[in-house]
Amino acid sequence: MVDKKTVYVGMSADIIHPGHLNIIREAQKLGRVIVGVLTDSAIASYKRLPYLTYEQRSLIVEHLKGVDEVIPQTTLDYVPNLEKIRPDFVVHGDDWKEGVQKETRQRVIDTIAQWGGKVIDVPYTKGISSTQLNVKLKEIGTTPDIRLKRLRRLIEAKPIVRICESHSGLTGLIIENTFVEVNGVKREFDGMWSSSLTDSTSKGKPDIEAVDLTTRLHDLNDALECTTKPVIFDGDTGGKIEHFVFTVRTLERLGISAVIIEDKIGLKKNSLFGTEAIQTQDSIEGFCEKIRVGKKAQITDDFMIIARIESFIAGKGLTDAMQRALAYIKAGADGIMIHSKDKSGEDIKSFCLELRKVNKYIPIVVVPTTYNHITENELASWGVSVVIYANHMLRSAYPAMVNTARSILTYGRSYEANDLCMPVKEILELIPGTK
Repeated sequence: MVDKKTVYVGMSADIIHPGHLNIIREAQKLGRVIVGVLTDSAIASYKRLPYLTYEQRSLIVEHLKGVDEVIPQTTLDYVPNLEKIRPDFVVHGDDWKEGVQKETRQRVIDTIAQWGGKVIDVPYTKGISSTQLNVKLKEIGTTPDIRLKRLRRLIEAKPIVRICESHSGLTGLIIENTFVEVNGVKREFDGMWSSSLTDSTSKGKPDIEAVDLTTRLHDLNDALECTTKPVIFDGDTGGKIEHFVFTVRTLERLGISAVIIEDKIGLKKNSLFGTEAIQTQDSIEGFCEKIRVGKKAQITDDFMIIARIESFIAGKGLTDAMQRALAYIKAGADGIMIHSKDKSGEDIKSFCLELRKVNKYIPIVVVPTTYNHITENELASWGVSVVIYANHMLRSAYPAMVNTARSILTYGRSYEANDLCMPVKEILELIPGTK
């Protein structure tokens, strides 16, 4: 009996459609089919995080007719799996002849040629587009449960998670839909930051927790209704321990992925004032108790309580920051945010490197408002897991609106302001359901 030839198919398998089934059908004609299902991290390296987890996607593929075996493909690069399996054929849709996967295809050809293997390009199935299907899924929206779980998956899958401030439904849509291509790789924001600073400022109120939780959540709902990406909520100090319990339950019920609370007490003073304003830190014991009570209050394992350390803001040093970080982690914190107003970023770097020596896995969150010359790649090399661009949507909108207002006042008409404004037609098309 002649042994069956081995056929390898790499697949994301997030949305199975007739094009995938056709590829498997063609592969089955050639021999025994092994499907390498890309892991979350492999997919997130070149496009958005898949809707389904790796476990869910591999389970679906296992039950497809014609599939003999499923294995994980942990990188976009096929080579590690190919060298292990040494297949006779690699089958893929011919769409990988162009775009971001063009180099991947060539590496596959060069690799399997070493043992006489061959690449089979299956013609792309007409009328089926994963991109179009993803657009339709976005129109359907998401559920609180799916949104809630997404942040943890992103942190596990990506070298660094990119979060941008949103204070309205409109800014939520910008974060949801804006992307650029850099060296053939799609780059976009992974989620939203609900900032107390921008929430307060957009209402003409000072950033002293003057806007209550109910009001903030009412406004946040505008963004939740028209977006699908995860949200991190700025919880300021978390308030009284007894009240923090209800904050956690409310946020979790709405599908918010995480709350960040800072280890300060008393009337809130924005941290970027540093020692110019009195910054009083909570005791380590007091803040640990708040973390413990919050963790006990949540229902799921997916919701995250992230402890924000203000030691550098309060004029203390690395030793105090590290002592607090280790205590907060022991108390149950799901992540650590380290804050600073120093423009060099050196104190942040020293903290991250020091924490990574003793804990390689706890998510580290930074907000590089003052040290904004540091790139995401540099932050990731320090061990940073999440970067938050905490106030840029509001800060960029304000000068644009002021310039438009001044132009109208100066000329007594709006004609000169045309170039400062997007066309009315475009803004109508921006909002789903307008047509």
